[in-house]
Amino acid sequence: MNPDWIEHRRSGDRELLGWVVIEDDGFVAVDLLGRRRTAVVDWLTAEEALDAAGIGYLAEEYELLLEDGRWLAVRLTEVSPEAIKVTKDDWGAVDAPQLHFTLPFPMPARLRACDVSR
Repeated sequence: MNPDWIEHRRSGDRELLGWVVIEDDGFVAVDLLGRRRTAVVDWLTAEEALDAAGIGYLAEEYELLLEDGRWLAVRLTEVSPEAIKVTKDDWGAVDAPQLHFTLPFPMPARLRACDVSR
């Protein structure tokens, strides 16, 4: 995260939704995973994009590409501009081995949202 990024918080509870980044002659909305949510747009459109995205995507299912080429189902456990932390999705099994991974911010290509249509 660049220190020039401007925090955008939800009205009401002030939950951080992402950042508005100055780019060219406009602004870009960036979510909590560091992904661009818009092209270069006006300020209001960038804010509206972050408001519309909310934070629900943080609870979605994700996959992590392992070094051996397999995809592992994971859940996000912590997201910050310093790191993205995920854990193996064990679907609540109490006896499953715990696997934790720390990834760089912004979200690397080896982490992806699951395609529920597969």
